[in-house]
Amino acid sequence: MKRLLTREWLYSIGLLAVLLVIWEVSVKYLEIPFFLLPPPSGVLMSLQGGFAESLTSRVGFYLHTYYTVSEALLGFLIGSGSGMILGTLIAQSRFVGKVLLPYIVAFQSLPKVALAPLLIVWFGVGMTSKVVIVAMLTFFPLLVNSIAGFESVDPDRLEMMRSFKATPWQIFRKVRFPSALPFIFAGLSMAIVYSLIGAIVGEFIGGRHGLGILILQMNFNMDMQGVFSVFVVLSVIGIVFYSAMQFIERRVVFWTARSRDVTGL
Repeated sequence: MKRLLTREWLYSIGLLAVLLVIWEVSVKYLEIPFFLLPPPSGVLMSLQGGFAESLTSRVGFYLHTYYTVSEALLGFLIGSGSGMILGTLIAQSRFVGKVLLPYIVAFQSLPKVALAPLLIVWFGVGMTSKVVIVAMLTFFPLLVNSIAGFESVDPDRLEMMRSFKATPWQIFRKVRFPSALPFIFAGLSMAIVYSLIGAIVGEFIGGRHGLGILILQMNFNMDMQGVFSVFVVLSVIGIVFYSAMQFIERRVVFWTARSRDVTGL
């Protein structure tokens, strides 16, 4: 299994190298202006320049990355936590589901990009408004996946637990919650990526710090190499977020990981 993963990573890195070479050669051969599509070598120079700045510099990456990551993680914790708790309550009580679900679906149907300017007015251009936007984006994936997870529990296992005189709390802790965990982590993997998108959208609409603000500033100055360098930073952060969630899932929901190893999936 480890050899397979290593080989897959080598293929992935090799594919990236080939694409970068094609990109570099194409830009220079076709003489595409840098303000339309910069070559990878120019993006690399901008990356080096951004990371060469001090930790508190407003033109470097460190300060803006700190704000964007903080907004994304805090909003993710609030939104996903609220979605999981409410999804659990709805799955356990049909009455709660029938009362709350129509309002939740109606609220989710509202475009978050359209709501973002209103949130900026309500909460200001600071971190709070970005956290709220991220929480709104990460709430629904956990709500839906939590409900689906709890509804997927094998009825035979529930009947077996009841036959052993298990209490509702024991049934929830031993059967319902473990059975729902794969669905919950699927929602978490989706939400952790949405959190970064929500933070950037909020920064685009109004803010003082963050990688979204840095993109706007560089775009205004026609610094496309700088814009693409921020894209690279965002991509790396997204990969780290997703990989961290996958790592946690393999440690918590270990039985699904073992079953995939056995079946070869």
